[in-house]
Amino acid sequence: MEKFLQNPRHIEIQILADKYKNAVYLGERDCSMQRRHQKIIEEAPAPGIPRRLIERIGDRCVAACKKIGYRGAGTFEFLYENGEFYFIEMNTRVQVEHPVTELISGVDIVRTQIMVAAGEKLPFTQRQVQLRGHAIECRVNAEDPYKFTPSPGRITMWHVPGGPGVRVDSHVYANYFVPPNYDSMIGKIIVHGDTREQALARMQTALLETVVEGISTNIPLHRELMVDAKFMAGGTNIHYLEEWLSHRAR
Repeated sequence: MEKFLQNPRHIEIQILADKYKNAVYLGERDCSMQRRHQKIIEEAPAPGIPRRLIERIGDRCVAACKKIGYRGAGTFEFLYENGEFYFIEMNTRVQVEHPVTELISGVDIVRTQIMVAAGEKLPFTQRQVQLRGHAIECRVNAEDPYKFTPSPGRITMWHVPGGPGVRVDSHVYANYFVPPNYDSMIGKIIVHGDTREQALARMQTALLETVVEGISTNIPLHRELMVDAKFMAGGTNIHYLEEWLSHRAR
């Protein structure tokens, strides 16, 4: 029998480990903004969760990696409710949302994983991991922003934002054809700020600067969510987006 969690949040702990039994965690990510269990927005650190709880669960994840001899990058996923963490799974790979952790930690997770795979030691200890500021990621999908029907086709214009604290990860370009056969994600917009408020402001501006023509994307949805009062306050649960969409459709 499993405990029923009514309004949990989805919290992840990013870890890195080498073959010499060294392991560290790079803070947490809040991935609660989801639709049908698919993440839409991720941020780090998680708003409103006491640091002592993050440190405790992070230490446990590190201990688990050492115990099982894990090597490489990995993510422990949890549901979080009422001050307690409930284990979901461990993803033994680099995840889509890793850039938010890179921006607050200054650690190149992909590079470090390659170093570890080549037999090198982790180049830093847990004490040397310093988390700074706040980062937010919006996944850009080729789909109707509210009906979520796929939108394959040729991109006729592709203009991405820039400026301080703005990062864009994407493989597409103007005249690129988005095929109907694969995942709909065509890019990620990631921002970093000294505070969550600054990160939100930078994401709001970045989304307004982004231009994609020829296909539909979920950027209009992101623009609305970035100014939503409850999201701006922080701490929304995994059901919030679907409830928000249901209310919007009325």
